Amino acid sequence: MAIKQKIDSRETSVRWAWETTIGALPGSPVWNPAEPNSYDSFGGEITTVRRRPISESRQNRKGTVTDLDASGGIEVDITQENHQDLLQAFLYANARRKKELSVTAVSGTGYTVAADGDDYIAGDLLLAKNFTSASNNGLRIVTSSTGTEVSVTGTSAASETGIISHVGFQFASADAEIDASGDLPELITTTKDLTTLGLIPGEWVWLGGDLAADTFANAANNGWARVRSVTANAMTFDKTKATMITDDGSSKTIRIFFGRVMKNESDPALIVSKPIQWERTLGAPDTAEPTQFQSEYLIGSIANEFELMIPVADKITSNLSFLATDHQTRSGVTGRKSGTRPSVREGSLFNSSSDVKRIKLSRVFADNAAPLPLFAFVTEVSISINNNVSSNKAVGVLGAFDMTAGQFDVEASMTAYFSTVEAVQAVRDNANVTLDIHMAKDNAGISIDLPLITLGDGQVEIEIDEPITLPLSADAASGVDIDVNLNHTLLVVFWDYLPSAAMV
Repeated sequence: MAIKQKIDSRETSVRWAWETTIGALPGSPVWNPAEPNSYDSFGGEITTVRRRPISESRQNRKGTVTDLDASGGIEVDITQENHQDLLQAFLYANARRKKELSVTAVSGTGYTVAADGDDYIAGDLLLAKNFTSASNNGLRIVTSSTGTEVSVTGTSAASETGIISHVGFQFASADAEIDASGDLPELITTTKDLTTLGLIPGEWVWLGGDLAADTFANAANNGWARVRSVTANAMTFDKTKATMITDDGSSKTIRIFFGRVMKNESDPALIVSKPIQWERTLGAPDTAEPTQFQSEYLIGSIANEFELMIPVADKITSNLSFLATDHQTRSGVTGRKSGTRPSVREGSLFNSSSDVKRIKLSRVFADNAAPLPLFAFVTEVSISINNNVSSNKAVGVLGAFDMTAGQFDVEASMTAYFSTVEAVQAVRDNANVTLDIHMAKDNAGISIDLPLITLGDGQVEIEIDEPITLPLSADAASGVDIDVNLNHTLLVVFWDYLPSAAMV
């Protein structure tokens, strides 16, 4: 035995697992890896009281432990994968997933699944990933399907597993057209029932592919677009990459892409508290037992605050903080808690120079006119969530027995380059304003949308030999004042696949 005199930070790791109810793990928890850059806090803060009897000696007597406040906070780089699960805890909601299936084998004609393969139909675009053979990964168009096979072209027979997810649809020739004659532009179809795509108001889509054949002839009709409403043969957009122009889509097999959506829900049946248990290993103290890791746990962790930070010319990061009911430690001999511990899902981080494709702060008008952009460029942006969580204390409980979530507060701040007085006037007018941010790289991406915000600050800053800037703060609110169906404060789209056209 050789006990270490110190343990370095590189010997630690952090993982988390979903709890079934607050403080209780499932029978076989999955401990998902996290990659923190730093810690704000992590552990339990103990409160003690002293005995202070009145006596001639004027000495205190030994006191006792009376309370414990457990919490944790980490800073993490933003990658395509590492926030998709955790963000559900901050939004108190499950992700709205499109069709996603596990593949049990691959044939020369498609992907074998256990069931529900017929949820896919001809024309669906799917992304296949996590297969050993590179030829079985990537974007595919469905040709047909049965309950146990999704047929595509270009696969190689192999006994390997992976995942297929629904990422878009390719319309039949000339079935998709743009009608820009009304207050808001619409995508019109004759044959395809658009309600089968599973899109909701406030969700973003990407119109067009990478080939001329699957892209509208007029470039203004391709790119980012936010869905306002969907009926069987008409999809209305209220925010678009450019001002759309009527186009009959002649001879075009237009493609539309969409992603995995999560938002704070307004329907009580869809609002869910998602407690988490955090595990931090603290190294193996005995060199003779290198796998006997010491560890500590934050029990009954509830997501409290989240901050997305987009600085100028830097990487994009987030701060996550949790309040917990209890804190536990385990020695190396006791070992870590049971469960599976998958490897880190490798992913490139997003940077603010080349991976942010669009940031738009726009004034929204009551007559459904196109939103008016308020600036062209920004130097920094941050968006924060605060669930205002509080601990529930009780006699006979060290720590907390539960947590109570408060108001769902979302705020944003940014510094813009001043060009016109429209943004300053929007602050004074208490105007309805909306913000959307889109990040993309490696044919995937993340979109964030605040349908309705109230601007604050707005005092122009002028310094010698510098461009004029405009600091702005924003309080987000439910978008119901714009449209009854925009009944959320924050909506996020995780795109499993975006065409290369979205990378520029």
